[in-house]
Amino acid sequence: MKNVLLTIAYDGTDFCGWQKQPGQRSVQGEVERVLGILCAQPVRINGTSRTDAGVHAYGQRASFTGEFSIPTGKIPLVANGIFASAASGKSKKTSGEIAILAAEEVPRDFHARFDAAGKKYIYKIDDSRRPDPFQRNYSYQTGRGLDLEAMKRGAAHLPGTRDFKCFQAAGGKELESTVRTIYSARFIPMESGSIGFEIIGDGFLYNMVRIIAGTLVDMGLGKKDPDSLPAIMESRERRLAGHTAPPQGLYLAEVFYDKEKLKA
Repeated sequence: MKNVLLTIAYDGTDFCGWQKQPGQRSVQGEVERVLGILCAQPVRINGTSRTDAGVHAYGQRASFTGEFSIPTGKIPLVANGIFASAASGKSKKTSGEIAILAAEEVPRDFHARFDAAGKKYIYKIDDSRRPDPFQRNYSYQTGRGLDLEAMKRGAAHLPGTRDFKCFQAAGGKELESTVRTIYSARFIPMESGSIGFEIIGDGFLYNMVRIIAGTLVDMGLGKKDPDSLPAIMESRERRLAGHTAPPQGLYLAEVFYDKEKLKA
């Protein structure tokens, strides 16, 4: 019995999200469909993050178990050929909406979600006043210029271990604790010229990154004082934080694991 860990990238535009839902097209469903073809048996994968509709990933991780003959190292090549073929239609394409970037065997008791030690997200913001139809599905187009220095001042208050309940959207799973640790929160240069917000933590609440991004945008627009963030977090009140930024700008960039847990 093999236990395989996948690294997956995807364009989330035309999916209902990661998780399978009846009658809808999901990333999980498509990956399971293709793996079922390769392994000649039904496959169920365990993803690290249940990204919402429209959210993208550079490095989603998922694990699955099974007895199959295809060499683990060949899974990406063969699977990506099927994804590309499904996307091609009448024209040839070298990539589909999903790509398996890597496949590796891990210990039998390894679980992609429960063994994750942390995650990195990137949120892309385009503050140009000129609409860009080619980026409408891949960044938050504010249509107004933002004060990046004010946003940086706000982001500087985020790192640390504290209760982040003010950044949790309603409708998520009831949790025993809303305390999380943010290791870093910073703005990074992006090739597209957009504003890139990178945040790394041990875990995130439902819509937490999007609400943080919306709060920072409000600060960039002068609607909120950057130095009010500590009081907002201490209040634990969702209504005091900013708006929920749209899903199009969010990317699951990387999932971290203890290296010892990956040794097969």
